[in-house]
Amino acid sequence: MAIAPHPTDHPPRELTLVEPDVVVLGAGPTGENVADYAVRGGLTAVVVEPELVGGECSYWACIPSKAMLRPVQALAAARAVAGASSAVTGELDAAAVLARRDTFTAGWQDTGQVGWLERTGIPLVRGAGRLTGVRQVEVTGIDGDSVTLTARHAVVVCTGTEAALPPVDGLAEARPWTSRDATSASTVPGRLAVLGGGVVGVEMATAWSALGSQVVLLQRGPSLLPSYEPQASELVTRSLRERGIEVRTSVTASAVRREQGGVVVTVDGEELVADELLVAVGRSPRTADLGLDSIGLAPGEPLATDDTMLVTGIDGGWLYAAGDVTGRVLLTHQGKYQGRACGQVIAARARGEQASPPAWSRFTASADDAAVPQVVFTDPQIASVGLTEAAARARGLEVWTAEHDLAQIAGAALASDSATGWAKLVVDAQRQVVVGATFVGPDVAELLHSATIAVVGEVPLDRLWHAVPAFPTLSEVWLRLLEHLVGRLGWDV
Repeated sequence: MAIAPHPTDHPPRELTLVEPDVVVLGAGPTGENVADYAVRGGLTAVVVEPELVGGECSYWACIPSKAMLRPVQALAAARAVAGASSAVTGELDAAAVLARRDTFTAGWQDTGQVGWLERTGIPLVRGAGRLTGVRQVEVTGIDGDSVTLTARHAVVVCTGTEAALPPVDGLAEARPWTSRDATSASTVPGRLAVLGGGVVGVEMATAWSALGSQVVLLQRGPSLLPSYEPQASELVTRSLRERGIEVRTSVTASAVRREQGGVVVTVDGEELVADELLVAVGRSPRTADLGLDSIGLAPGEPLATDDTMLVTGIDGGWLYAAGDVTGRVLLTHQGKYQGRACGQVIAARARGEQASPPAWSRFTASADDAAVPQVVFTDPQIASVGLTEAAARARGLEVWTAEHDLAQIAGAALASDSATGWAKLVVDAQRQVVVGATFVGPDVAELLHSATIAVVGEVPLDRLWHAVPAFPTLSEVWLRLLEHLVGRLGWDV
């Protein structure tokens, strides 16, 4: 049978493999990696996807949002250097920024991604998949036809998450923007209200403000980016306000309605009017319509897994999940990491191999616990990995910390005449290894992988001291941070 494709210029394909070794629900980066690594391990795999191959990240999240933010950062960098600043004579061209963004999403067509699946030898079934029994998935195509796929070894759920709407009176009826609208809109709203001060909220407030919107950012808690180090939150909040963004913290939206003049949001008794309202208060797992109840799991909940991505609570060892749908870490790179581990472990188990560390260490997603790198692409950027000081202390660790003003680093001063920034290391005093790092400043994302290696590799401080940073670069901040710490080792520097 043929499953009707999503509307693209890619023709429908005839499905011939209805009993593959692995059925993957979801063709985002995570699902692609699961299928790829399973096939590399000698298995056959089929991918099921009702929307665009490439998933949320490619079309509505990481890629378009960073494409929108890059011109903002480039302009800020040019304006911060004497000589270059005099060459900057205008503002961002909003239409050109959005047109450039659209090239990165291929105009929301997935022909290129589908072509990769074909070249890799992985059939695609266009449609919505539902579990109907052990290793069984029924797929309903957009034309209404259906097919049942029976996996010989495993079904893997990689359906990701969707934007959550809080229970605010009238919110759903007011048709607010979600992150998908914020990254795909073709016109700039004159007034934009943003509900939520997490990563999506602050990044989209930054982007749309730079493109010409008058932005008000509403945060229920006392600070933006509450999961980050407080100093990082403070620097980003100050920068947002300097850009003309109105930041309101400790406020509550109680009602929303859409009128002819825009969207009206009631905030602590005051009515705030905007042309659009972006709701960015979190994500919900896409598990409500997967047929989880047919196998004894609760629909609408994340799928709990072990570190091999095997779903817990299911007999037979056939159901796996990876990526955001697990609720472990909602980041594309971590989902891809989980996907690689998942595909490898399914292939290994199909070959009859038994889990026996350390031989299986490469198959486990162990870094999801305390070594997760992430970047907030505001101006300044925040780059962090591992534990904050508060999180480390909550785990009962004896903690040493080191902090340094990034503006005092020669590389930062050369890069910007108005350099501001900050850096912090969190150290497990007992083991004398770095368990967390945070950098705030221009282009600090490029500092992040060195910190990730230090955390994952558990490199002792007395070895890190001999990792000499190049001068004059931002990386020299490592030397200054270590200088704050080596006295703890009894060294005299």
